Amino acid sequence: MRRVVRHRCAARLTVAGCTALALAVTGTVAAGGAAAAGEAAAGKSAGRGAGEATGKHLGRQTLPAQDGWASSGSGTTGGAADSAHVHTVSSWEEFKAALAKGGSAPKIIKVRGTITAGSGGDCAAYEAAGYDFDQYLADYSPEVWGRDKDLSDEPDDSQEGLRRASAARQAAAITARVPANTTIVGIGRRAGFTGAGLRIQGVDNVIIRNLRFESPLDCFPQWDPTDGDSGNWNSEYDSAVVHGATHVWLDHNTFTDGRHPDSSLPSYYGRLYQQHDGELDIVRGADQVTVSWNVFADHDKTLMIGNSDSAADTDRGRLRVTLHHNLFSGLVERAPRVRFGKVDVYNNHYVIDARRASYSYSLGIGKESRLVAEKNAFTLAGGVSAGRLLKKWSEAPLTAECNVVNGRPVDLIAAHNAEFPGQHLESPAGWKPRLRTRVDTPNAVPRLVDRWAGAGVLDRLLDR
Repeated sequence: MRRVVRHRCAARLTVAGCTALALAVTGTVAAGGAAAAGEAAAGKSAGRGAGEATGKHLGRQTLPAQDGWASSGSGTTGGAADSAHVHTVSSWEEFKAALAKGGSAPKIIKVRGTITAGSGGDCAAYEAAGYDFDQYLADYSPEVWGRDKDLSDEPDDSQEGLRRASAARQAAAITARVPANTTIVGIGRRAGFTGAGLRIQGVDNVIIRNLRFESPLDCFPQWDPTDGDSGNWNSEYDSAVVHGATHVWLDHNTFTDGRHPDSSLPSYYGRLYQQHDGELDIVRGADQVTVSWNVFADHDKTLMIGNSDSAADTDRGRLRVTLHHNLFSGLVERAPRVRFGKVDVYNNHYVIDARRASYSYSLGIGKESRLVAEKNAFTLAGGVSAGRLLKKWSEAPLTAECNVVNGRPVDLIAAHNAEFPGQHLESPAGWKPRLRTRVDTPNAVPRLVDRWAGAGVLDRLLDR
């Protein structure tokens, strides 16, 4: 008989109406039966919403009770209450029209196939008259312009002014605002958006599920000579932004750079011509957000919670976000970077690829943040130390317990403090998460998350 050792990192799994206790031990899962039961539970948990909802009615599913911060207060139901406003769309024009119909009345929008936003990548379609990128490069080269002054005061008829006008045209073409009480779901395994930016701003009660997002490609990045030691190109547009919105659930989506990874982008002035911003940002007083069972892959500035140290007026006491059972793979940074919020990060799988030579960190501790990171699994390739998984940006305590690195328990804070003694991190965060429906042993997380996270999984469950 296998002896089961009990300790403080035990995790409870809800399995088919009963409770199975799964225990983490060094390098292995103590009981194979518990891991198998956990995987069966993961499939059911990943594929179902609240109550008796089934995959046939994906748009009617709501966020289960106790499932992260978005379940607090009034909970998150999206457009589930609607019977009049149900739309199936397969083009960008149809999608934007469906968003506008009915105002903030509950609505369900089903996305069929891959929808391309705007001009489909034809940057010339957005160019203002007189804009010339070669002339832009000539006017603002470090040899001509220098590195001591940014371009903010350039007049409208300058190349920078014409770049701003061109960028405004692209923004209008590829950005879609999501109203309150809306559910947007993908129908089929390839449903999603290419080059679109969904903006969930100043509204309440939104659900986004089962969609593939290929990051928008900024046609008109701005050169900032004063950014860093040698200047940088800065871009706009995230696949999704939660800006001042509340009760938002993003579940089973896949976010990637798709056909345009950073490695395919050129360099100018000796710096990467960065045409990507984030994959998901949660900013400016956003609150009560749950991000579950998503894939974030092959990106640089991935997920930011709070976008400014000076935003205390809007962000203090808000930015409460739960991240669970997400796959973060091949990323450079911000998975997430946190300011101000009480953020619960548990049961996520981080895959750090040694080929990503620019890897910086995964969890960023920023101004007044209160991050709790528990029972996550980190798979590190050679050359990346556990001490680099955390990065201190500001003085803020965090909790990081019961995490595993390459299958073995590691105290992430101790590892960081040993490697970076001048950037000492303090613990604990000073609060304990209560809104969790299931917690898996961290050693089981890679298998569960890699199998069940991302777009298309809900359809796979339907096939059974």
